[in-house]
Amino acid sequence: MTTTVAAVPFRFFALHVVRTARLGPSLVRVTFAGDDLAAFRSDGLDQSLSLFLPHPGQDAPAVPVELGDGWWQGWRELPDDVRAVMRSYTLRALRADAHGRTTEIDIDFVLHGVEPGALAPAGPASLWASRAGASDRVLLLGPAIADNRAIRFRPPTGTDLVVIWADETAVPAASAILEQLPAGTRAQVWLEAGHAGDIQDLETAADAEITWLVRGATTATATGATTGAVVGTGTGTAAPTALEAVRGAQLPSAERPYAWIAGESSAVKELRRHLVGERGIDRRAVTFVGYWRRGLSEEQLREQSE
Repeated sequence: MTTTVAAVPFRFFALHVVRTARLGPSLVRVTFAGDDLAAFRSDGLDQSLSLFLPHPGQDAPAVPVELGDGWWQGWRELPDDVRAVMRSYTLRALRADAHGRTTEIDIDFVLHGVEPGALAPAGPASLWASRAGASDRVLLLGPAIADNRAIRFRPPTGTDLVVIWADETAVPAASAILEQLPAGTRAQVWLEAGHAGDIQDLETAADAEITWLVRGATTATATGATTGAVVGTGTGTAAPTALEAVRGAQLPSAERPYAWIAGESSAVKELRRHLVGERGIDRRAVTFVGYWRRGLSEEQLREQSE
């Protein structure tokens, strides 16, 4: 008799910070490495991850000693000021060695409340990322199987137009998607930024028209190109809301469009209703992901979903 052992799709990875890079006033990229990454696998462009961070004064995130099936309950039972901070992120990039083993991964953090004079205090993840330094330790819950359920960007065969909208929390995933779209792919893209200085030069082989929306300031329009960097320039006009920007756009004609929209939950729901109800895109060809909900912390959001 042959016994088959199913591969575990997700596992914990003990990692440490290798370096950080400030991308803009409210963006920082943190690069992680660790021996465990040799087992990290992902073929996704919007791979979702769970990151466990230490509190100030801790040298490593506090999690249950045994990370088996009961880790969630064990983690929840730890005292609030001890229990590791858990936050959801998307993979920005990974690098592998000649044998295909992952050696480094990048995660981009949006910083809120760390700037001087901020109206609201920084959350624990923003505070950690703003102070992260080499050798700082974290724990990652991520994929050990390349094709896994935490990958959502899956355009159907025959897609002839890709529509993307992402707020700043989803820009890392949207950027990874754009960088890997095949040449000749038509794409209409809207990306939100908290500050004009957060606008990034994105390289894509796709025939992409990219518009940066700087919330509360100006609209930054970017000219899509079949090759090379995409550069945003401010227009000096008030930035429209996500729905206004998409509703006011003339989408290229397409027989089989596919949409990927991710970010704040209520905005994502509005955009989905517009794309399906007003644009006539097949609801099965619209991937929508609420990364966060206005007015709720991630802990509160998780409590509501339990």
